[in-house]
Amino acid sequence: MSFVTLSFTLAFVAISVGLSMWLRLGLQRDVIVAAVRAAIQLIIVGYLLKFVFNANNAVFILGMVALIVVVATLNARSRAKSIPGVGWRIALGLVATEVVTQGMLLALHVVPFQPRYVISISGMIVGNAMVASGVLLNRIQGEVAAKRQEIESVLALGGTPRQAIYPHLKQAIRAGLIPTIDSTKTTGIVQLPGMMSGLIIAGASPVQAVRYQVMILFCILAGSAVTVILVGFLVYPRLFSRHEQLVYVERREH
Repeated sequence: MSFVTLSFTLAFVAISVGLSMWLRLGLQRDVIVAAVRAAIQLIIVGYLLKFVFNANNAVFILGMVALIVVVATLNARSRAKSIPGVGWRIALGLVATEVVTQGMLLALHVVPFQPRYVISISGMIVGNAMVASGVLLNRIQGEVAAKRQEIESVLALGGTPRQAIYPHLKQAIRAGLIPTIDSTKTTGIVQLPGMMSGLIIAGASPVQAVRYQVMILFCILAGSAVTVILVGFLVYPRLFSRHEQLVYVERREH
């Protein structure tokens, strides 16, 4: 596909902008900025990956994976900036996810340690884990804000912060995992995932494409679970003071 042919797809952006103007949604600028950013970022990443693939150097591979984790951390962190120390906790969750999933794939020789495999798979796993952790953080903040009196009542009766927050933390963890679970359940019926579709378009056998996609789906399920649970249990203590008082909601109100 040439750049000239690719430019024809700008019509889809124009449709989105036109619909926003027609319904007065006020999203025209956001749509244009998103489209321009995505195009620039993908073009830059495309040339960067071409260099890394040709170099086939472990340092460059790990550097790209680190970049993916850092960007994902910053994006997820924006969902809960007011929670102190949330950034490194998200990063730890994403790193743990990467170590568990990629470590198993490499140790079991499912994929070789080559940039086209490691970087591509890392992007899909970390990207989905980032979305799941963002949903978790949004939900836990909503739970705390809505159930503040209930949490403080448990604390007043002598309960620990863990006992006070645990029912709400479970709901937040469930919320973080539900989109991934629902997406997995409908794969192949409602949607053909990107990796599978890409391999088929590139000329790979549909059966071979399915095998790779199943592998990715299982990795994403495990990765999202590891990230959401780890981030949830690392973040909830920051909602309380060292005197076991709920402080997070109070900070939001000031």
